[in-house]
Amino acid sequence: MMKIDQQLENYILANTIDEDPVLKRLYRETYLKLVNGRMCSGHLQGSILTFFSRMISPRRILEIGTYTGYSAICLAKGLPAGGILHTIEINDELEQFAAGYFAETGLGDCIVQHIGDATDILPHLDEKFELAFLDADKRQYLTHYQQILPKITLRGLIIADNTLWGGKVVGKISRSDEQTHAILAFNDFVKNDPRVEATILPIRDGMTLLRKLSE
Repeated sequence: MMKIDQQLENYILANTIDEDPVLKRLYRETYLKLVNGRMCSGHLQGSILTFFSRMISPRRILEIGTYTGYSAICLAKGLPAGGILHTIEINDELEQFAAGYFAETGLGDCIVQHIGDATDILPHLDEKFELAFLDADKRQYLTHYQQILPKITLRGLIIADNTLWGGKVVGKISRSDEQTHAILAFNDFVKNDPRVEATILPIRDGMTLLRKLSE
């Protein structure tokens, strides 16, 4: 596999659709104001999310893990008229940060924010989704996946982020590393789940694409 150094990454970004100026400012503000700014999706991953969303043109999108709203905006760009994106974030301190950018991009009316634990919120979402993006607590990935899958339409797509987890999935893991063990368990489960077909894209920190084949 080709190693992507900074020079090559810069070339890739230079030959990818230009980043929305609002998203560029959102990304910068995330890094300036929050400790874990690297959790923000960024230009390359964001452009891929927009590409998939526009290709599917889903009427309903589900996101678990809003953070500062970058990925939600990228996904919402693919919604047709009347489409809705539901995004869930456990940290209530980020709600207004994201909402401000949703409004600025003109997407505020088609993005519904839910604040709280996704495990509690998901059972109350009586919707079917053509596209879902999973990017929350890795220790809850399998739980969230099991909650999400029945809500995904046949041939719908789930995208799970961070499934290479900084390369830790192939290294020696301590017993106390719950996040890595959870990612390994998730990767193994979805690979062997006959209800979906799975493939990992080695982009950024790993993105697993899950296409629903059956109920």
